[in-house]
Amino acid sequence: MTSKSKREQIFYGTPVSRGIAMGPMSVAARGFSAPGVYPISPGAVVSEQSRFDAALTVTRGQLSVLQTSIESVSGRDEALIFEAHRMVLDDKSLVDQVHREIDSRLQNSEFCFYAVMQTFLEAMRRVVDPYLKERTIDLEDVCQRVLRNFSGENGIIEPDYQRILVAYDLSPSDTASLDREKLLGFVTEAGSINSHTAILARALGIPSIVGLAGAVLESTTLAPAILDGYSGKFIVYPSAETTDYYEKLSTKRKEARKSLETIRDQKSTTIDGHHITLSANIEFTHELDLVKKNRAEGVGLFRTEFFLLESSNTKMPDEDAQEKIYGELARGVSPDLGIIRTLDSGGDKLSTEPLTQPEPNPFLGWRGIRVSLDRQEIFMEQLRAILRASSQGKLGVMFPFISGMTEIRECRRLLQECMDELSAAGTPFDRDLEVGAMIEIPSAALVAREMAKEVDFFSIGTNDLIQYTVAVDRINHRVAKLYRSTHPSVIRLIKMTTEAADAEGIWTGVCGEMAADLSLTPLLVGLGVNELSVGPHDLAPIRKALISLKRSECQKLAETALSLSTSQEIYELTRGAAQKAYPELFEESL
Repeated sequence: MTSKSKREQIFYGTPVSRGIAMGPMSVAARGFSAPGVYPISPGAVVSEQSRFDAALTVTRGQLSVLQTSIESVSGRDEALIFEAHRMVLDDKSLVDQVHREIDSRLQNSEFCFYAVMQTFLEAMRRVVDPYLKERTIDLEDVCQRVLRNFSGENGIIEPDYQRILVAYDLSPSDTASLDREKLLGFVTEAGSINSHTAILARALGIPSIVGLAGAVLESTTLAPAILDGYSGKFIVYPSAETTDYYEKLSTKRKEARKSLETIRDQKSTTIDGHHITLSANIEFTHELDLVKKNRAEGVGLFRTEFFLLESSNTKMPDEDAQEKIYGELARGVSPDLGIIRTLDSGGDKLSTEPLTQPEPNPFLGWRGIRVSLDRQEIFMEQLRAILRASSQGKLGVMFPFISGMTEIRECRRLLQECMDELSAAGTPFDRDLEVGAMIEIPSAALVAREMAKEVDFFSIGTNDLIQYTVAVDRINHRVAKLYRSTHPSVIRLIKMTTEAADAEGIWTGVCGEMAADLSLTPLLVGLGVNELSVGPHDLAPIRKALISLKRSECQKLAETALSLSTSQEIYELTRGAAQKAYPELFEESL
């Protein structure tokens, strides 16, 4: 991926979201945003180098003033930091390198300076020495000052092109806020297939690869690339032959996708007449258009942490603001059901509030319903907003990270208290609001029979259920190979949950990543799941899978799976059945 060679190079990472992306790269390093990048002519090299020199001169002057000012107030020692900053700018090797980059890249000077500094900063961030790591903060400050001081004579053209984003890492909020009109796909150095960012990428239909070592250091903005989100290949400076192959493959995949449109209006009912409700997982109400377009039977998971915790205000949206959003959901899914998950923070998700000290193990700490029950004022505000919105359409509510009966009963008590408040105020709401518990912790599955008496449905969050059952941090690449959705213990816990639900006459859904895995659809149907909730982009292939299966055969498959002792045996069993039932949905057939 080196910028010094324009020959085709292939790098491998972990594919986390299917799809093919072809286009120029855009590199986003950590620390601060990259300036705009645009090409320059060979004749403009000298003037661009002069712009860079002028920005350094202005920055040196500012640092001198700051040094004098701080020295007069706090003393010489504190002011020396700015002397160190000025020494960075006086480094001849740095200046010469930026000049060379402007000449060789033929790109604007501010971006070349940024690229040189980020290469150095990324190298320093990887050094174990804590002193050198701390120095990166000073260097980032210098870099920011210089970038702010570039002359505006030639203007900075903000990138306005479709691109493949290359970054060290992306947070869930970063991923959710990306301009999808301009984003073809993304590649990151960090991350894992089961991180929340990867889950969002799949939900949003963004082709993605993670775990691609050295991506930031070795990438060049505007260089052509191909992202293969099926195999995990990232191809830089692809040859004409490679480009032609992927153009044809991309066309073939689009045709395969288009063929699914012919069954869009078909009910997700198995060959032998058993209907499985097919719902959508979404984060924002603007995704309701996709939900309707792909004929989902409602929303099985509406995540609220992005709306609640990513507000531009300093505090969470109030009850009225929440009611407005939930009302949009209710009206948008009508006459189907829209299930709202109450605030699910902590772990690998956004935090409700700053903690005075880091949690030693966030995944076993203050997260999910534990936060809500500790912050009851916030929790009840959300419950009241959901109840008020329920008068506008059919809504349900489910509680995340439930470990047992005590939490469920406390949630029901607070919900009833909110109902009583609204009744006293004469505020309309749905008194038959469906209430569910998420089964994400083995302890919840083990007492599912008792819990089923307290709720209207179960929703199995398989991402967490797997990691807590097999004791594997799902975003830790060192143990990622041990995270197995077909582990016999996981399969037995799912069966335990569906049996408990059936005994009490309630339904069971799956909203985790297993629901969207085509290889596992026969197994989930056979285990007795009544609903599958997936990202809008996964609705079409899962519908095709469901209408291609016989429930009776799936039940026999599940019985066999429950008798097997290894993950691999179970996976091969269910994948074999899937490939036989709907071979056209697998890569091998394309």
